[in-house]
Amino acid sequence: MGWIYVFLAAILELVGVIGLNGFSKQKSIKNFLLFFGGFGGAFATLYQAFNYLPVSVAYAVWIGIGTAAAVAVNMIFYGESKSPGRVLSLVVIILGVVGLKAVS
Repeated sequence: MGWIYVFLAAILELVGVIGLNGFSKQKSIKNFLLFFGGFGGAFATLYQAFNYLPVSVAYAVWIGIGTAAAVAVNMIFYGESKSPGRVLSLVVIILGVVGLKAVS
């Protein structure tokens, strides 16, 4: 159950990142709600994961998934650089998250 909470928290963090990106470009209620609702929901859901998993592991996996997802979304939908160095770094983050989950 803890991993489900971590995954949901990462999805909500991604919603917050999308809202933050939108809010920085256009101040609207929709973007504001995505921004604060996404991050608020992410923290609340992550807090629930701490009831099942060690804080250090849950937090590190959440940050890794959220970071990788945010970078991928920005590369795919917002035209950020897809240089080999960025892609390689993204792969390293994903491998690190998978490694932490595998040994937990």
